[in-house]
Amino acid sequence: MQTSRNFLLAAAMAAIGACALHATPAEARVSVAIYANVPPPPLRSEVVPAPRGGYVWVPGDWRWGHRRYNWHRGYWVRERRGHHYSPGRWDRDGDRDRWRYHSGRWER
Repeated sequence: MQTSRNFLLAAAMAAIGACALHATPAEARVSVAIYANVPPPPLRSEVVPAPRGGYVWVPGDWRWGHRRYNWHRGYWVRERRGHHYSPGRWDRDGDRDRWRYHSGRWER
């Protein structure tokens, strides 16, 4: 009885582990909406480094966390051929007095 219970437990854990290792395509991933009740500060001026072959510059932006905006500096990402990078942005959420962050993403 104990052996069969251990076998079932091991089989369940193996199935869960196999599911966890399965890569999900980017288009199928769930996105999380981030809202703030105050508008973001103006974007900071950044010195954009000289172009790097095979890379795209992602400009810095404001992120919401711990009840305030935090600046995240720009950085390089590897280029995706046939795509262009659309940087993250904050938009007013309809008529409400809150702001929604849209993450940067690759678009065709």
